[in-house]
Amino acid sequence: MDSTKKALSFDIGGTKTIYAIIDENGNFVTQKTKLATPDTADKIFDMFKNIIEENYTDIDIVTISTAGAVNLENTRVCSSTPNLPAGYPDIEFSKLTDKKVFVENDANCAVWSEYACGAAKDCKNTLMITLGTGIGGGVVSNGELVRGYTGAALEVGSMKIFADKRQKCTCGRYDCWESYASGTGLRNTAVAMAKTSPEYKNSLHKDKSPDELTTYDITEGEDKGDRFSELVFSQWHEYIFTGLVSLVDIFNPETVVISGGMGKFANVLQLEERINKESVVTPVKVKHAQTGNDAGMIGAALLGLRKL
Repeated sequence: MDSTKKALSFDIGGTKTIYAIIDENGNFVTQKTKLATPDTADKIFDMFKNIIEENYTDIDIVTISTAGAVNLENTRVCSSTPNLPAGYPDIEFSKLTDKKVFVENDANCAVWSEYACGAAKDCKNTLMITLGTGIGGGVVSNGELVRGYTGAALEVGSMKIFADKRQKCTCGRYDCWESYASGTGLRNTAVAMAKTSPEYKNSLHKDKSPDELTTYDITEGEDKGDRFSELVFSQWHEYIFTGLVSLVDIFNPETVVISGGMGKFANVLQLEERINKESVVTPVKVKHAQTGNDAGMIGAALLGLRKL
C-alpha cells in the first residue's frame, strides 16, 4: 500500500485556476486540470468544494496558492486581491472539507518550490523575485520561509527606489520598484525614453507615439536588434539590479532565483556579475526559475504536507 502523503493543490489566479494531486516529493500524481476562475467568491467556494469531494479519498490535505497576503495560521487571505472577485478574502477555506486546508501566498509558494526541487534546490538561503505585471518576492532563510509579523513579508514590489517622486505607481504611491522593473516598468521606461531619446526617431517603433508603446514592442524590438529597444532593456536591467543588490545585502542569500513572465528576459549572468561586484555580502548565484507555472501548486503542496 502506498503510504506517500498527497495534496490536492490549487493555484488560483484572476483568470484561471489550475489543480492537481501532488505527493510529498513534489511529483504530480495526476494530470493538471485548468478551469476558468469563477466570477464570484461563492462560485469559487463551490468549485473548490466540488473538486475536493471528487478527489476526497485520494488525498491527505488541500493546499491553495493564492494572490494576497495570508494570515499566520495559513487559513485565509488577509489583504485585498484586486484581480479576484469581491469577497474573495472573506472565504473561509477551512469549511471546504474536514481534511486540513492550507493556504499560502503565491510568491511564498513559488520560492519554496524552487528551494525544494528547482533552481535553488538545497540552497537553504534563497531569495526569489517574480517579474510579471508587478513584482512579487519570497525568501527562504536557513531552510524556513520568511513570513513576517502578519504573514505579509517580502512585498518587494512596493520597495521605494527613489525619494523624489519621479513616477507614480499603480498603487498610488511614488517610485515603487515594480513601477520600474516589472513588465509595466519596462513599458514605463520605454515611454519615458521615447520622448527624449534620439534613437527613437530611427527605431522600429518610430511611427507610434511614445504613449502607444507596449511591453511587447520592446521585447520584439530587442530580439530584432533595434537600438532603441536595446537601450530600454539596458535601463530596465539597471532598475532590476538596483532593487536586487539591496535585497541581496539585506538577506545575504546563497542563490537569487528570477521567475515570472518577464523573468525570462532578465540577463541573469550580467546581474550576477554586477551584484557580486557591488554587494557587501557573500557572493551569490543568480538563476532563472525551473519549476515555471507549476511553482505555485508544487510549493503549496510541499509546504502544506510539512504541517501534517
